[in-house]
Amino acid sequence: MAPWWVVAIAASLLVSLIVAVAWRPVRARLRENELARARKDFHRQREHLEARFLRLAAVSGKPRGLEWVRCDFDDDVIYARHRQSGELSAFVSVTIGFEAVEGGGMEDVEAVGNLRAATAVFRVERGNWSTDGRALFNLNPTEAIAYYQDNLELVGQEFAHH
Repeated sequence: MAPWWVVAIAASLLVSLIVAVAWRPVRARLRENELARARKDFHRQREHLEARFLRLAAVSGKPRGLEWVRCDFDDDVIYARHRQSGELSAFVSVTIGFEAVEGGGMEDVEAVGNLRAATAVFRVERGNWSTDGRALFNLNPTEAIAYYQDNLELVGQEFAHH
């Protein structure tokens, strides 16, 4: 008969294996619930978040020499999760219009008035949606997530509408 400690180790390994296998679907379900709640919260707060995005982007000084004069948000939202932290982000296509700032060196650039495509980035911080006014220029949301694929994974692949 095996010593008691061998039996104890085998039993604890078996229990650990059972817990690990059982935890996977529980964890997946928790993440699904978190995404569903985050989507609902984003939809409820969207107008406020868009206004905050525009306000912060406009005072960022980027692009240099240009003033933000309009920002049109697309209805579709694409969600991604940071692979290491698990933090959720929302990506929304935007069309941005600029005007040259007087004395900013861009007054004579003909293309200043052209509308620009970008992606507005929002993220969940400590359970609440937020933004720092970050725009990813020349990338739509799908391209932005693909560009940052080492850090981000697409979640809830269906689109959520405004």
